[in-house]
Amino acid sequence: MTRACSLLSGLSGQGLAGKQTWRKAGLAALGITGMALAGCADQSPSAGGGVSKPVASHKIGVLLPLSGPNAGLGHELLAGAQLAVGNTAPTDPTGLQLDVHDTAAAGGASGAATAAVSAGDGLLLGPLTSGDTAVAAPAAQSAGIPVLAFTSDISQARSGVWIMGITPEDQVQRLVEQARQDGRRKFAALLPNNPLGHALGNGLQSACHDQGLPEPTIVYHSGTAASISQSLRDISNYDTRLQAAKGNSSEPAPYTPDADAAKTADKLPSNLAAALGTDGSAPAAPTDTPKAETPKLEAPPFDALLLGDTGLNLRNVIVALNETQISLPSVRIMGPGLWAAFATKLGAIKGAWYAAPDPTSRQAFVTRFMAVNHHMPKPLADLSYDAANVAKTVAQSGASGYPASALTRSEGFSGVNGPFTLLPDGRVRRALGVFEVIGGGSPAKMQSAPAKASAISG
Repeated sequence: MTRACSLLSGLSGQGLAGKQTWRKAGLAALGITGMALAGCADQSPSAGGGVSKPVASHKIGVLLPLSGPNAGLGHELLAGAQLAVGNTAPTDPTGLQLDVHDTAAAGGASGAATAAVSAGDGLLLGPLTSGDTAVAAPAAQSAGIPVLAFTSDISQARSGVWIMGITPEDQVQRLVEQARQDGRRKFAALLPNNPLGHALGNGLQSACHDQGLPEPTIVYHSGTAASISQSLRDISNYDTRLQAAKGNSSEPAPYTPDADAAKTADKLPSNLAAALGTDGSAPAAPTDTPKAETPKLEAPPFDALLLGDTGLNLRNVIVALNETQISLPSVRIMGPGLWAAFATKLGAIKGAWYAAPDPTSRQAFVTRFMAVNHHMPKPLADLSYDAANVAKTVAQSGASGYPASALTRSEGFSGVNGPFTLLPDGRVRRALGVFEVIGGGSPAKMQSAPAKASAISG
């Protein structure tokens, strides 16, 4: 099997077990660590076909790394699931209980899934990564057991296997929806050529298709300043716009004295002619000569532009945006939820949007988790709580086992970061807000709230 590039490596350069995973607190509410775990995917074949008859049991199989380098992360997710399920009495008529399996033990995620199936579990929570999901899902699907995986790799989504992470695709769907309501119809994207960039690009294509919009124009850059600049010039038709602006300019060409001065050079004393540069020598460039300004350009062939960069590359993108005159009101800049972590520093693209959960939604969960576990919950505990809450809600509804009709109910479920709905194709649609960068060192402002408020019960 080959190994795909990890989003986590691309975003932070840290291992899953590294302490840096938890230092960016601004990403916690967004579940970005879950998105990072979409990487390291074993390119294994997925199970084909539909899901067989569901198992009637309400036992919940939990597949997590409880030993090895990611044991701390695994136990954190287990704590989230335990908080959602609560202390279920042995006589509980729902038969709700957690059956925990270590995906880092011998046999890996595949062995853990097989053990959960043999134990009669009716639903699986986990595994953690895209690669583990790929090898665990076949055994569950063959037995008709649904899977709520903690990865954000949308390629693992299918009937019976739901992706619980807040995906780039989900963020883009929300941004396109809001931009369309704002009157934007022509979408484009300048994205890094990495897994996150391609996830955003695929999301933009899907969102435009789903919402009846024209096919977007998408380009991927290699990460260098030159590639970013040239890609943006190409996608924005910069050369054509510049030529049109120069041709339409009504201002007279600036006067240059060189020609007239040359005609009189022979009439000047040689020393004065040399000082003026009219004798063929190169005079010193004047220090106060103003730089020629680029004329005002017409709008580019799009009215909304999706970006995907952070850090130094984002700075280079902003420089290129200024050079190509791409800004409001003609173009709405949009970006990934990763921007939530440093929105106060994005004043150079004031008015830009990103989609993320309402940060106030998480407070009830944080309070409950701290009361039980005596520390702040790490980001992925949000996902395990949500998944376990789905299991509990369905079990208490009186359904036999976990049928697809109960899991994909139209009213959805309450989540740590807001309400969410499981779609029949394995995607999870979350209620995300749209935030606008306002500049001046201030936090981004929620421009459009999620559809419904979150509720954390118990």
